[in-house]
Amino acid sequence: MACPDANNVSKKELKGKEFVINIPPDLEPAEWPECCIYRVPKKLRRVNECAYTPKLISIGPYHHGNEDLSEMEMQKMRYFKDFCSRTSWIPANLSMGLGSIIEQNELKIRRSYAEKPKQDKNQFVQMIILDAIFIIELVLRNYENTEKSEEKQDDHILRKPWLRNAIQLDLILLENQLPFFILQELYDFVFNDSSSYNNHKEVQQNENDIQNKAYVPFLKLCRKYFSCYEKKQQNSNSRWEVKHFTDLVRTFHIADNLDPKGKIRHLYCATKLDEAGVKFKAVQERNLLDIQFVKGRCLEQCPFCNCSWLLNCLPCMKCVPCFEQMQPFLELPVFEVGDATECVFRNLMALEQCHYPKQAYISSYILLLDYLINTEKDVDLLVERKAIVNRLGSDEAVATLVNKLGHQIVECKSCYFELSEELNGHYENFWNRNMASLTTVYFRDIWRGTATVVGLIVLFLTFWNLFLRHYVKFK
Repeated sequence: MACPDANNVSKKELKGKEFVINIPPDLEPAEWPECCIYRVPKKLRRVNECAYTPKLISIGPYHHGNEDLSEMEMQKMRYFKDFCSRTSWIPANLSMGLGSIIEQNELKIRRSYAEKPKQDKNQFVQMIILDAIFIIELVLRNYENTEKSEEKQDDHILRKPWLRNAIQLDLILLENQLPFFILQELYDFVFNDSSSYNNHKEVQQNENDIQNKAYVPFLKLCRKYFSCYEKKQQNSNSRWEVKHFTDLVRTFHIADNLDPKGKIRHLYCATKLDEAGVKFKAVQERNLLDIQFVKGRCLEQCPFCNCSWLLNCLPCMKCVPCFEQMQPFLELPVFEVGDATECVFRNLMALEQCHYPKQAYISSYILLLDYLINTEKDVDLLVERKAIVNRLGSDEAVATLVNKLGHQIVECKSCYFELSEELNGHYENFWNRNMASLTTVYFRDIWRGTATVVGLIVLFLTFWNLFLRHYVKFK
């Protein structure tokens, strides 16, 4: 006999039946409040998986045990041994002291990861000890060797630029992180005067013991190690709480005046804006995300004061302040594009997509660049204005990189919404476009400008001569 169609089951047959959904009593939330380290979402990973995968070293539980990264495990052991020698600790005592701190914070550490670590307690503690001491020893050596040349550095990693850069890049990856708070606690346990450091220390003191030197805050060591990503030196007492190294590098780029307000629907590219008279100006010593559209007082009060054509014809006039105020400038902090750019920014954006969806400042910046750069002509313009430093060699490669960085990135609100509205308004102004066309056609450079002026003078003299002839004749 055929089974009855489920859709035809009468309500009478269902009446009185119980349906039970078994919910585990120990069901954990999707994310704990401490969560800050994530697996990169699959939709982002599919775009470029290599950008999120460590090449040399694993840090934390996500890539622990990967055979392709096993060579650096021995280096972690060497660093642990050297760290004991540096601080005059007996290795067994140091392991016990650090292990005790990690055990006390084990639950908080595990909850820092969106995907629950699979290691058991002993494996987990041992992994955190080796990874944390490797990082602490590395940033200490980097701080001590700052003044040394590469030939004089005795560290296996720091003396080889390719290896140093590769390790540094791996330490920025979102999936390759330790919570910053546990690194801070372990560092303070060893080097802070208030710790129980002296109770576990060997009797014999090392003359080069770092404890005899002034205490250096751990955050300062980390900022020094990643200083190549920090274009503007910030106050170490930043309002941003550092969660891990990916988060630290993100804070290097954030400006205080960013305020997400709306979503950009459209923005004209760099060459279009240039045709409308917008001048692109590279600025130094400013956070990467601090982009400003500046109009002089004269230009704000009267759009007809745009004298870009005169400055193109007479560049020496740029030193005159009043003429400088007669042009609109889009001030762009210098954006250096190199081999590591894609990897760094993809991980920063992945962090924002997972942890800062309403404060996705890096994502807003990349999407703004995506609007400004459509073709290699846009890149060529920005390189010419020194707003972009191209280390990839090809303008087309930079355009392709920028256009692909925004793939699968979801933006709720952009901190450049008002900026885009101002730029669009400037381009769509009839007077601005016509003045820019006049500049491009007749005053593009000093020679064409001179020829235009001479032509106007000749034309004026011709009409004046005709006027004088007719005046004398009628008189």
